[in-house]
Formats: sequence, C-alpha cells, structure tokens
Amino acid sequence: MGSSNGDARRLLTKPTVAMLPRVADSLSFLYLENVRVTQDDTGVCAQVQHQDGSTGRVYLPVAALSCVLLGTGTSATNPAMATFARHGASVLWTGAGVVRLYSGSQPSDLTTDWLERQARAWADDTSRLAVAARMYEIRFGMSVPPGTTLQRLRGLEGQRMKTLYQSLATRHRIRGFRRNYNPENWDAQSAVNQALSAANTALYGAVHSAILALGCTTALGFIHSGKQHSFVYDIADLYKATHTIPMAFSLHKHTNADREARRRLRENFRLYRLMPRIVRDIQELLAPEMSADLDDPDEVELVHLWDPDLGSVQAGVNHASEVDW
Repeated sequence: MGSSNGDARRLLTKPTVAMLPRVADSLSFLYLENVRVTQDDTGVCAQVQHQDGSTGRVYLPVAALSCVLLGTGTSATNPAMATFARHGASVLWTGAGVVRLYSGSQPSDLTTDWLERQARAWADDTSRLAVAARMYEIRFGMSVPPGTTLQRLRGLEGQRMKTLYQSLATRHRIRGFRRNYNPENWDAQSAVNQALSAANTALYGAVHSAILALGCTTALGFIHSGKQHSFVYDIADLYKATHTIPMAFSLHKHTNADREARRRLRENFRLYRLMPRIVRDIQELLAPEMSADLDDPDEVELVHLWDPDLGSVQAGVNHASEVDW
C-alpha cells in the first residue's frame, strides 16, 4: 500500500508542459553549499547535517527556479538531478562562494530555433559585428555609428569602465583601488573585490541559465571568444555597470561582502525583474527584426527535418510519396 501511494505521489509531481513556468517568470538563482541534495516522495530537498547528528531538510521550489548553483561540499543524487531537468532548471557546479563556474547542465527538450539564429549570426563577420554593436548600444544607451570597428568599440568600453571605477572610488572615498581577482588568496582581497567577484559569478550563473533555457550555446560569443562561456560573458557585461559594480563599491566596509553581494544581487533580480530582461535582450540581439513579437520559446513537441530549399519539414512522416522514381 505504501509503495502504491509513493508511486502516486511521484506521478502527481511529474510536471506537464502546462505546469512549467516560463523562464522569464522563474526566480533568478539559488546557491547551495555543504548540503546533500536529494529527492523523496515530497520533492527535492537540501539535507543539512547538524552538530548533534540530526539531519535538517529544506525543500526547494524546483518548479520556480531557473538556476541552481551548487558550491563546495555539495552532492546531489541522480533522482534530484532528474527532477531539476524535468522542470527545466539549469544546474551549475561552482566553487566556494560562487567565485568559479565549472560546468552546467541543459534540459534536452528544447527547440533549436534560437541556437540556429545564434550560429548564423556568429558565423558571418558582418552579422557578428552588428550583434556586438547592439550589445554596446544596450550597455551605454547610445547608438553606434555605422562602420565603427570592434577595436574602436573596445576602446570606448575601456574608457567608460575606467571612468566608472574612478567615479565610484571617489564617491566612496576609496584610495588606490585596483580591480583584482585572485581565488587562490581570497581572504587577502579588499571587500570591493570580493563583492565584485562573487556578484559577477552569480550573475554569470543566472545568465548561463537564461542562455541554456533558450536553447542557445554558451560557447559562441560575439565579443568574447575562445572559452566555453564566451556568450555568458557577453551577456553578463550588459548589466555589470548598473547592478554588480555600483553595488560592490557600496559594500567596501562590509565584513562579509561576498555573501552580502549575492544576497543583494538576488534582491535586484526580484525588484528589477532582471531575468525577463536577460531573456528578451538575448532574443533582441539575435533577432532584432522580431523585437515586437518576442516572448519565451514555444514548446516544440516534434523534431523537424532540415531541407535546404524548404527549411523545416515535418518529421515522423513517410515522405516516400514525394519521390518520383
């Protein structure tokens, strides 16, 4: 009897397409460390071992999560990972405090429409430069004159970022600030540098999740290149000047700056609805001609066949009658 009840509960918790939330409506991210993530008949939970030997459990809102960041001391069971995948949640394995991003998973039942758009835009130098120019326009709120080279855009970016760092350091009366990222000597870094590194990597995790949720690849960047996370860095750079950098400088006197930076960034995602903005920005970058009609990708139930003349052709159909022998 107990076994049949358990099977019934498992069937009830299996999501349908109608039950799944849109990626833009999902929470931004959840960071876990020093826990064991398991699945039981109630749901996915994080188990914490207390000093007295008892085990505490915190159940996770899997259906409302877009990205789960698993830090040091964390393990996960196969059933728990399968549940994350069924609900379309990306799982990223990170270092302590989310200061390194090691790997990530992607749900398998995604359309390739946005991936194909990304690949076509990346493969052509003209369209790739156009996407890069649109990224700078989003970042700086200014139009890029036609014919502007990528080298010129990088120079403009460098000037603006240097000015931003200087103005924030002056505002908070921080002398001799230098941006430094050294995970091997984390505790010796300033509070601002700790907050910047933690907030930026958490931002990378959320952006990584949005990219995977759309079915794109993180490897094909338009400004960055040569790394598996190049597109993550491209998209994350759109939001650093307004969200992570000013916030990090405001924590220059905080005793636990990296933890507070993650907490405030999570709050920013809720207040400013950053996840839907990230999703829409990616879509507008890859398909500017569709900006008025953009939304989350539609659910695709069937695999299509590719035809060089017709485009997508219905799969699961015998096309023998179309052949004239």
